[in-house]
Formats: sequence, structure tokens, C-alpha cells
Amino acid sequence: MSDNEISVFTHQLSKQFGTFTAVDKVDLEVNKGEIFGFLGANGAGKSTMIRMLCGLLMPSSGEARVAGLDVFTQNEKIKMNIGYMSQKFSLYNDLTVAENIDFYGGVYSLSRQAIKSKKEEIGISLDMSDQMKRITGDIPVGLKQRLALACSMLHDPQIIFLDEPTSGVDPKVRRDFWNIIHQLAQAGKTVFVTTHFMDEAEYCHRISIMHEGKIIALDTPENLKTKYQKDSIQNVFITLIRRQKNANAQ
Repeated sequence: MSDNEISVFTHQLSKQFGTFTAVDKVDLEVNKGEIFGFLGANGAGKSTMIRMLCGLLMPSSGEARVAGLDVFTQNEKIKMNIGYMSQKFSLYNDLTVAENIDFYGGVYSLSRQAIKSKKEEIGISLDMSDQMKRITGDIPVGLKQRLALACSMLHDPQIIFLDEPTSGVDPKVRRDFWNIIHQLAQAGKTVFVTTHFMDEAEYCHRISIMHEGKIIALDTPENLKTKYQKDSIQNVFITLIRRQKNANAQ
């Protein structure tokens, strides 16, 4: 695959905090238009990895390119060329829906006319035209989540990083959110999503499983289930983690 078809590339990417290694020599290639799932238990290193790829945290060593940009030397450009939605709700609850869109539009240096157009587009696509004057903290959690995603994409990035976006929401909201993710991929955007919900892995084109900073498996959900002769990604995950712990104990 040529470089212009690869959205995210890493080679031996690592991050240390003092003597603790949070991410340990990770190699990745994520393709354009792919939904790539980054699975692991809390503390596995997923969020550290995504923060490095988003230009928010400087790696300790290795190589990485996002949208063709180097994470060491072009991290500010990376921030303006990607969408990023954190695992904690990132909008301002005390602002109205419209004011949040105005604010994030300004962050991405959009013109007033562009922000106005985006506001209308979000109102229609998310069925929120009647919500624009409401305080964001008062709208339902499902709408908040979709609004946060829409705000992260105001500048129409080709790569979107979602850091545990469905944490703390109910199953219906999670399903609705994943429908939106698939629509984004069908439109040619790359979606890089971290999650600790094993069932969500089934919705991804490919997944990696991370444990103690290392990637211990990477393939399509179907291939992983076939390889390890399991009926679900959750059972694949449990099997791999047990093997890893047993190997570490020896």
C-alpha cells in the first residue's frame, strides 16, 4: 500500500513516564477509509497512544506520521488536520449548543459564514435545529455526544480520533453512535477509535488488542475469532490476556 493511502503510521513508537513504559514499541498502519479499533483494558496504554498521534503528547522514541505529518516536528499541524473527541465530554455545558459550535469554529479558524453554514448543517443532520439556543448541559446525553463529534469535525478532517467515545452511555446511544462512525467511513474518512467494550470491536474493519503498552494482536475481528477459535472478540481478548499474564509469570 502506498504512503498516500496510509492515514496513520507508527514504527517502534514508545512513551515513557519516568521508569514506567506506557506505550512500548508499537508498529501500526491504518488505511484511509478504515475504522480501526484500538482495544484494551483501562491502563493498557490506549489513551497515551492516541494523545501522541493527535499531537497532544510528545513520544519518547520511534516514528509516527498522521496524515503524512511527523508527530515530532509537525504536531501543531496535525492538530489542525484531524478531528479529536476525548473520552470525557469536551464541550462547555454552560454554553448554548450554538455557542459551542461558534467556539470550536473559531478554534479551527473558520470564517463566520462557514460557521453559520456548519450550524445549519448540524441542525439538520443531527435534528438539532430547535436545540441551538438550549444550554448544552440540559440536552440529552446522546445529542451531547453527537454534538461533540460534530464540533470535532467542523473543519472537515479526513482522520478522526475517538478516545473511548461511548464510555458512560447506554447501549442504544452506543449503537446510534456507531451508525454515525460507519457513515463517516463510507464517506472515505479514517476513524481511529479506542474502546474497552469488546462488542464494539465487531463493528471495526480491523482491531488491535493492547496489553501493558504492547500490541499483542492485530487483524480483522473475523480473522482473530477464527485464529483463536472463539465465538466473540471478548473471548479472544480474555484468552490473549491470560496467555500474556501466564507468560509474564514464568
